[in-house]
Amino acid sequence: VQLQASGGGLVQAGGSLRLSCAASGGTIGNYGMGWFRQVPGKEREFVASISRSAATTNFADSVKGRFFISRHNAKNTMWLQMSSLTSEDTAVYYCAATTTWVPERIGSEAFEYWGQGTQVTVSS
Repeated sequence: VQLQASGGGLVQAGGSLRLSCAASGGTIGNYGMGWFRQVPGKEREFVASISRSAATTNFADSVKGRFFISRHNAKNTMWLQMSSLTSEDTAVYYCAATTTWVPERIGSEAFEYWGQGTQVTVSS
Protein backbone atom coordinates (compact mmCIF):
# COMPACT_ATOMS: atom_id res chain seq x y z
CA VAL A 1 0.00 0.00 0.00
CA GLN A 2 1.22 3.52 -0.80
CA LEU A 3 0.39 6.38 1.54
CA GLN A 4 0.21 10.08 0.76
CA ALA A 5 0.04 12.58 3.59
CA SER A 6 -1.24 16.09 2.96
CA GLY A 7 -2.79 19.07 4.68
CA GLY A 8 0.22 20.49 6.44
CA GLY A 9 0.98 24.18 6.50
CA LEU A 10 1.58 27.24 8.60
CA VAL A 11 -0.88 27.95 11.40
CA GLN A 12 -0.90 30.31 14.36
CA ALA A 13 -0.68 29.02 17.89
CA GLY A 14 -4.10 28.05 19.16
CA GLY A 15 -5.29 27.24 15.67
CA SER A 16 -6.39 24.02 14.03
CA LEU A 17 -5.32 21.93 11.09
CA ARG A 18 -6.49 18.67 9.55
CA LEU A 19 -4.06 16.25 7.98
CA SER A 20 -5.14 13.63 5.48
CA CYS A 21 -3.57 10.33 4.53
CA ALA A 22 -4.76 8.84 1.26
CA ALA A 23 -3.92 5.25 0.41
CA SER A 24 -3.52 3.59 -2.95
CA GLY A 25 -2.50 0.15 -4.08
CA GLY A 26 -4.30 -1.44 -1.19
CA THR A 27 -7.32 -1.21 1.08
CA ILE A 28 -6.64 0.55 4.37
CA GLY A 29 -9.30 -1.57 5.98
CA ASN A 30 -6.64 -4.27 6.13
CA TYR A 31 -4.30 -2.07 8.16
CA GLY A 32 -4.02 -0.43 11.49
CA MET A 33 -3.00 3.16 10.86
CA GLY A 34 -1.03 5.78 12.68
CA TRP A 35 0.49 9.23 12.69
CA PHE A 36 4.03 10.09 13.73
CA ARG A 37 5.98 13.31 13.72
CA GLN A 38 9.61 14.25 13.60
CA VAL A 39 11.69 17.35 14.14
CA PRO A 40 15.29 17.68 12.96
CA GLY A 41 17.74 15.97 15.24
CA LYS A 42 15.10 13.93 17.07
CA GLU A 43 13.64 10.49 16.63
CA ARG A 44 10.29 9.98 14.99
CA GLU A 45 7.61 10.33 17.66
CA PHE A 46 4.30 8.54 17.95
CA VAL A 47 1.26 10.81 17.78
CA ALA A 48 -1.83 8.64 17.36
CA SER A 49 -3.06 5.36 15.97
CA ILE A 50 -6.34 3.72 15.07
CA SER A 51 -7.47 0.14 14.64
CA ARG A 52 -8.77 -1.31 11.37
CA SER A 53 -12.38 -0.79 12.34
CA ALA A 54 -11.77 2.54 14.08
CA ALA A 55 -13.13 1.02 17.26
CA THR A 56 -9.91 1.66 19.16
CA THR A 57 -7.60 4.65 19.15
CA ASN A 58 -4.44 5.56 21.01
CA PHE A 59 -2.85 8.96 21.53
CA ALA A 60 0.43 10.26 22.82
CA ASP A 61 0.00 12.04 26.13
CA SER A 62 1.22 15.27 24.56
CA VAL A 63 -1.74 15.42 22.16
CA LYS A 64 -4.55 13.85 24.18
CA GLY A 65 -7.62 16.04 24.20
CA ARG A 66 -6.30 18.18 21.32
CA PHE A 67 -5.89 15.73 18.43
CA PHE A 68 -8.44 13.36 16.98
CA ILE A 69 -7.75 10.49 14.60
CA SER A 70 -10.33 9.04 12.25
CA ARG A 71 -10.60 6.94 9.14
CA HIS A 72 -13.01 6.08 6.37
CA ASN A 73 -12.14 2.71 4.93
CA ALA A 74 -14.44 3.04 1.93
CA LYS A 75 -12.66 6.28 1.01
CA ASN A 76 -9.26 4.73 1.75
CA THR A 77 -8.41 7.77 3.84
CA MET A 78 -7.33 8.60 7.37
CA TRP A 79 -7.30 11.99 9.05
CA LEU A 80 -5.67 13.72 11.98
CA GLN A 81 -7.64 16.67 13.29
CA MET A 82 -5.34 18.89 15.33
CA SER A 83 -6.52 21.73 17.52
CA SER A 84 -5.09 24.07 20.16
CA LEU A 85 -1.79 23.85 18.34
CA THR A 86 1.40 25.06 19.97
CA SER A 87 4.93 25.57 18.72
CA GLU A 88 5.74 22.18 20.24
CA ASP A 89 3.58 20.61 17.56
CA THR A 90 5.82 21.92 14.77
CA ALA A 91 7.19 18.90 12.92
CA VAL A 92 6.98 16.83 9.79
CA TYR A 93 3.98 14.54 10.18
CA TYR A 94 3.98 11.06 8.69
CA CYS A 95 1.16 8.60 8.25
CA ALA A 96 1.85 4.92 8.55
CA ALA A 97 0.16 1.55 8.24
CA THR A 98 0.67 -1.87 9.75
CA THR A 99 -0.82 -5.30 9.26
CA THR A 100 -0.27 -6.14 12.94
CA TRP A 101 -1.76 -3.23 14.83
CA VAL A 102 -1.77 -3.35 18.60
CA PRO A 103 -2.54 -0.16 20.51
CA GLU A 104 0.43 -0.54 22.82
CA ARG A 105 2.92 -0.76 19.95
CA ILE A 106 3.79 2.86 19.39
CA GLY A 107 7.32 2.63 18.11
CA SER A 108 7.96 3.46 14.47
CA GLU A 109 9.23 -0.10 13.98
CA ALA A 110 5.68 -1.34 14.52
CA PHE A 111 4.56 0.14 11.18
CA GLU A 112 5.68 -1.26 7.83
CA TYR A 113 4.33 1.32 5.40
CA TRP A 114 5.00 5.07 5.45
CA GLY A 115 3.88 8.17 3.63
CA GLN A 116 6.29 10.91 2.61
CA GLY A 117 5.46 13.42 5.36
CA THR A 118 3.81 16.81 5.47
CA GLN A 119 5.24 19.85 7.28
CA VAL A 120 3.25 21.48 10.06
CA THR A 121 4.57 24.77 11.37
CA VAL A 122 2.93 26.52 14.30
CA SER A 123 3.86 30.15 14.76
CA SER A 124 3.74 31.65 18.23
